[in-house]
Amino acid sequence: KGKCPEDGWDESTIELFLHELAIMDSNNFLGNCGVGEREGRVVSGLVARRHYRLIHGIGRSGDISAVQPKAAGSSLLNKLTNSIVLDVIKLAGVRTVTSCFVVPMATGMSLTLCFLTLRHKRPKAKYIIWPRIDQKSCFKSMITAGFEPVVIENVLEGDELRTDLEAVEAKIKALGAENILCVHSTTSCFAPRVPDRLEELAVICANYDIPHIVNNAYGVQSSKCMHLIQQGARVGRIDAFVQSLDKNFMVPVGGAIIAGFNESFIQEISKMYPGRASASPSLDVLITLLSLGTGGYKKLLKERKEMFSYLSSELKKLADNHNERLLDTPHNPISLAMSLKNLDETNDAAVTQLGSMLFTRQVSGARVVPCGSVQTVNNYTFKGFMSHANDYPCAYLNAASAIGIKKQDVDVFLKRLDKCLKTFRKEAKQEKSINEISDANAATEQPED
Repeated sequence: KGKCPEDGWDESTIELFLHELAIMDSNNFLGNCGVGEREGRVVSGLVARRHYRLIHGIGRSGDISAVQPKAAGSSLLNKLTNSIVLDVIKLAGVRTVTSCFVVPMATGMSLTLCFLTLRHKRPKAKYIIWPRIDQKSCFKSMITAGFEPVVIENVLEGDELRTDLEAVEAKIKALGAENILCVHSTTSCFAPRVPDRLEELAVICANYDIPHIVNNAYGVQSSKCMHLIQQGARVGRIDAFVQSLDKNFMVPVGGAIIAGFNESFIQEISKMYPGRASASPSLDVLITLLSLGTGGYKKLLKERKEMFSYLSSELKKLADNHNERLLDTPHNPISLAMSLKNLDETNDAAVTQLGSMLFTRQVSGARVVPCGSVQTVNNYTFKGFMSHANDYPCAYLNAASAIGIKKQDVDVFLKRLDKCLKTFRKEAKQEKSINEISDANAATEQPED
């Protein structure tokens, strides 16, 4: 049926299935006689076993989704994986999606592939409208494709950074719709930035007949992000949305899913990929989804949501204890931010020092964002880089509740963060005491005759 099974398979069943697929590839035929340059020869048995002897990869030289005659098993694996992934995307909330394919590139390069496909549809276009998000790969995806990003600064609403819709529309009018390749929006992001206003952007794109590409990097795990995409496609225009395999399905880095609502356009993107491709990302996600089943994946999504609530409440308590606050970002369903105002005011270097302290204490993934840092990416200078704004009001720390996180992860993180912040408070008190003693000594000293 090409759907993800409700109940996950055990490992021996999955391995039997993969071996059955592998013996359909010509390199594994007993009497095979290969005289070409690409015959699936692998010198290392370890490498062959690592890939279940599925050596030919996926696709043909002209289309990553095409069937290879001498690799029937690998081709079937590719078709099944794309079909099962499509089923899971629908399950996660984008019910009207019509087509998708797994591509053996991470999110940034997959976005580039989408932009390069649009180039042939809009030969005059040279600009991409991009509501700012301080993450290098999505910015470089536009540069690599040969386009000029038009950065739209976010607007501050309370603690949240949100899409400036008026600025987007004004820029479209100023540049001319025919000169704009697409609007490149974002769902999943680091707080205090929140997902773009996808519905409104989709309507703007429909009104001006401009394509709309969505960076949904780790949004599959969030029902809110997937709902935004579904609604955007319902009321306006979304041409494709791209998501990472590793962030959403807990597999090794190296793959992404390109999905959309127009099957012919998604096929155009797959045909734009030059040559065959590695089957590893497809194999990894197929094994993972067969082992989880829809029941297992739904359970992971539910646990992630519960852990988000737990992390939010516990981080708020910790922030209150240190005279800081959990920033109010209700529109961000995955990432949280805690102010570091007192730390920043005490010592300019303390904020970045906190980041290194957490890292050396084996806390990974927490981002510490100081005020006013400047960074140049591909000759574009971003003021306040990492904070998604030129002048965010305070320094802060990020933590995310992503798929697979456990209560133990949250508890250990909070314990180590609390310890680090107490160390800074202790040092600040000692420094204050030393300064007070020095001032008192200076006041009692008698001037010499």
